[in-house]
Amino acid sequence: MAVEKLDVLIVGAGLSGISAGVHLKDKCPSVGFAILEGRESSGGTWDLFRYPGVRSDSDMYTLGYSFRPWVEGKAIADGPSILNYIRDTASHFGIDPHIRYGHRVKRASWSSSDAAWMVEVERPGNPQPLTIACNFLYICSGYYNYESGYTPEFPGLEKFKGRIVHPQKWTPDIDYADKQVVVIGSGATAITLVPAMTDKAAHVTMLQRSPTYVISLPSVDRLAVLFNRMLPRALAYGLARWKNVLRGYFLFWLSRSSPELVKSILLSEVKRALPPDYDVRKHFTPSYNPWEQRLCVIPDADLFEALNKGSASIVTDHIETFTETGIKLQSGQEIAADIIVTATGLDLLAVGGIALVVDGKPVDIGKSVSYKGMMLADVPNLAFTFGYTNASWTLKSDLTCQYVCRLLNEMAQLGIKQCTPVLGDQEIEREKLVDFSSGYFQRALDRFPMQGKQRPWKLYQNYFLDILTLRLGSIQDGTMKFSQPQKS
Repeated sequence: MAVEKLDVLIVGAGLSGISAGVHLKDKCPSVGFAILEGRESSGGTWDLFRYPGVRSDSDMYTLGYSFRPWVEGKAIADGPSILNYIRDTASHFGIDPHIRYGHRVKRASWSSSDAAWMVEVERPGNPQPLTIACNFLYICSGYYNYESGYTPEFPGLEKFKGRIVHPQKWTPDIDYADKQVVVIGSGATAITLVPAMTDKAAHVTMLQRSPTYVISLPSVDRLAVLFNRMLPRALAYGLARWKNVLRGYFLFWLSRSSPELVKSILLSEVKRALPPDYDVRKHFTPSYNPWEQRLCVIPDADLFEALNKGSASIVTDHIETFTETGIKLQSGQEIAADIIVTATGLDLLAVGGIALVVDGKPVDIGKSVSYKGMMLADVPNLAFTFGYTNASWTLKSDLTCQYVCRLLNEMAQLGIKQCTPVLGDQEIEREKLVDFSSGYFQRALDRFPMQGKQRPWKLYQNYFLDILTLRLGSIQDGTMKFSQPQKS
């Protein structure tokens, strides 16, 4: 059976994959490509997560595409609106015909003699794997396992007689009306779920082992609304985008340079939002500095409102054991529950969990080195999307798309089939890819590539530096090597 051959194969039809398709159509019109999506629908994260209140944790002027203005009223948008935006973008730019659903990539093998990746694809109900050849493999499948989230091994879990659900596995049949609900966790998902579930639940308790820094922001960006009233849509969107990029970067910079000042500001806002006798030190004061973990956004102070009304509460303690009717804590307190939601994090995957092989040799992702935060040392013709941890994912995704298009055009102009960021035998000082203390990152960092301490192996987590490197920097930087297939 003949193997299909494509110029570029994109893995994932979520926020990043759709962006990659649009960029290729616009900047590399002669390139033939397909998008392989393991699930039966597009949208990625925003199609997968269905839990109550699911929303963005970043404003849509920076999470949105640079080429497709966000025109809805809310900057902190709900999941269905974001999903509609992604799918509308795919339809508008003619990306839908390029998407192949139910195509899950499991393995990709590179042949230098053919300058091609042989990509093995599983399809539901078909025991025979499909093989597709491509010259360039572009992995846009995000960084976590879509099959399951992370749930610790809680003592006594099997004793509980009610329902236990991870937010990633939320289904429409879950009825929490007039029920006692416990949400375990303190991150963005928990902070979203708790106020969203108070509309039906008898009471919602957020049970956290330790607090997270939070910041309350209006869901509607009034200045962006003003821009839209006074200026052409594209200009208004661009101004709102840059305003929020600069605001976010300034807060991150200030958090790293003056952590005690930012800590004081954040906690003062929390104290102002809650009653004078509320124990802010216990429930809202983390042991780490601001932005050592991601700052959680509370839109329109909805969590504070739920706490003030008494429809929700926060308990900060450690779990001793689950019981038949709830959870017993190490302090001796027991929390009654009908439903327990384990908002305990993600299970992360590097390069979509795809097994990579180069000329017969398996690639050990955990021992590899990242090039410009988007390619792997000594791995030809492969790029991946890894967004910012300190800003919107799409900002880095957009720059990565632009770089890949520039790289493909450079290769076409030179008449070259292979591009490889070569580390070879260079000795460089290495460190973990992400300087972030969040548990879900720390559990998985050994699965991700390392980074170096100098360019082009350094991952800066800095949008402005990445503009200089990925959008404006030279493709031929002395590290990227171009070559032709070497027939044996």
